[in-house]
Amino acid sequence: MLMAFDLFSLYFVLLAISSTSTAMAGNFYQDVEITWGNGRGKILNAGQLIKLSLDKSSGSGFRSKNQYIYGRFDMQLKLVPGNSAGTVTTFYLSSQGPTHDEIDLEFLGNLSGDPYTLHTNVFTQGKGNREKQFKLWFDPTMDFHTYSILWNLRHIVFYVDGTPIREFKNMEAKGVPYPKRQAMRVYASLWAAEDWATRGGMVKADWSQAPFAASFKGYDANGCVWPAAGGATACSARGSRWMWQEFDATSLRRMRWVQRNNMIYDYCTDAKRFPQGLPPECSATL
Repeated sequence: MLMAFDLFSLYFVLLAISSTSTAMAGNFYQDVEITWGNGRGKILNAGQLIKLSLDKSSGSGFRSKNQYIYGRFDMQLKLVPGNSAGTVTTFYLSSQGPTHDEIDLEFLGNLSGDPYTLHTNVFTQGKGNREKQFKLWFDPTMDFHTYSILWNLRHIVFYVDGTPIREFKNMEAKGVPYPKRQAMRVYASLWAAEDWATRGGMVKADWSQAPFAASFKGYDANGCVWPAAGGATACSARGSRWMWQEFDATSLRRMRWVQRNNMIYDYCTDAKRFPQGLPPECSATL
């Protein structure tokens, strides 16, 4: 079924088609700014690596210098090793304000030897409550792995090492809001969430193990760049392939395998949480 585009969406489609500029994997000095942590976040290796640290006083984080409307965003992460209970490492997109849009990947730490929980969520017009959680099929602390967010006119897709794990479709035709009018930055952080991160807050951080550290590299942003103030919009699209990207049969099969074997929570099956009825996107189909 073809999606009906409004003029706002069509504007960005045309930009993607006509633009010849491309945002390649670059240098953290050029692409991001460390926004908090009072020295706990450091750019290393001539701009090729960022290390964020967390102690009992503070965590740390950074954000992209550019804002985007649609795009494909990749980051390689190596998570906090050992006893990471009470810690949260994040990689996400977000706009600002009370009606903000947000696309989340959050890695919830755990006791030594227990797997991380990958927590995903999508906010539209300030409303979230669309959580899906997964157990990863590898140890994310032993080496770097690539986590990706695809955000285009048709859907939002979360990837782990190129394998799709979750899709949030554009269902505006069914009355479900979809992020498309607010520019978003890329964010990453390491912070403490002892009240909920590990086993619902039952397990707290062991501060004797601090400082905790997570590493980031291989940041690659390909999207429609929205200027902070005035000027023309530059769209980086690599031939706009990500703008039109949809699932083929193999990708759909891989996502369903992950959801069957590794998904541990799905808000669309939590009827007790939504006594007035599940959110409309849980039953709507395109």
